[in-house]
Amino acid sequence: MPTMQAIKLDQAGGPEVLKLVKVPLPAAKNGEIVVRNKYAGVNFIDTYYRSGVYEAQFPTLLGQEAAGEVVEVGEGVEGITVGDSVAYLGALNTYAQYSAVDATQAMKFDSSTVSYETAAAVFLQGLTAHTLVTRSYKVKPDDWVLVQAGAGGTGRLLVQLCKQAGAKVIATVSTQHKAEVAKQAGADYTVLYIDESVPEAVHKIAPEGVHVVYDGVGKSTFESSIASLRRLGTMVSFGNASGTVPPVSLLSLSKNNLVLLRPRLYGYLATSEERAHHLGALAELLKDGNLDVQIFKVYELEDAAQAHIDLQSRKTTGKLLLRIP
Repeated sequence: MPTMQAIKLDQAGGPEVLKLVKVPLPAAKNGEIVVRNKYAGVNFIDTYYRSGVYEAQFPTLLGQEAAGEVVEVGEGVEGITVGDSVAYLGALNTYAQYSAVDATQAMKFDSSTVSYETAAAVFLQGLTAHTLVTRSYKVKPDDWVLVQAGAGGTGRLLVQLCKQAGAKVIATVSTQHKAEVAKQAGADYTVLYIDESVPEAVHKIAPEGVHVVYDGVGKSTFESSIASLRRLGTMVSFGNASGTVPPVSLLSLSKNNLVLLRPRLYGYLATSEERAHHLGALAELLKDGNLDVQIFKVYELEDAAQAHIDLQSRKTTGKLLLRIP
């Protein structure tokens, strides 16, 4: 049986559970394509599955996104042919040389104008950012927006899309270097959360508070995010980088009539119409050069554990990728 290299884990745990092994090559079922991966994105959601925050059936592969070349097309697939360059959403199967994926989760791109690295780097986080600023809370001109961890991969994209929508953006960061990264992405103001109170700094900038907070950090920033909102503000908690948010009393939201959401990307891509809309919008942003995608580091597939360590250290800016051999 033909085999391929992939990262596999037999149980939940730390980065050390990620092992490079040989597994069988996948084949395309009805509605699927097989992609020869060139680069796979490394995302916090991967660490959630690895550590057990999100449930997975072990043993399992890992990874939610990649970019590569189509090598097989299953029955019922339209608009994609062998040889096409695609970026796609996977399902715990992209840290591998080949992946069989639902063709409706793939976006074709021109590899002569958009590199495989860029396509892999922007896909999951780009879709996340686009759905957050258009669906979770539709950002409007002159809105005040707070982006927690504004120099990270998703944070930088959120800053850019909010600025394109005409908002005024405050980004939290941990260092002066990250402050410059966030400002280059378009942030109007930055707050060093290790040196000052985020709510106090936010209310100095926007006395009433912000209209919306986009918070992918989770446990360590939740309370400061809530305290940064104005009356009728919206808190969008979309990640657990620092750990899951403890149970929240709904009464804590009533003082300022706040809205609290905990969305998942796939919940916004449930129908063919939704997928077509958001994939099309992302493709247009890339085609028009309206997203500045920053790649922090490219790791070899065998170094996936180190990529997880670096990502969770919160010392990185931009995107981490795995180069697939």
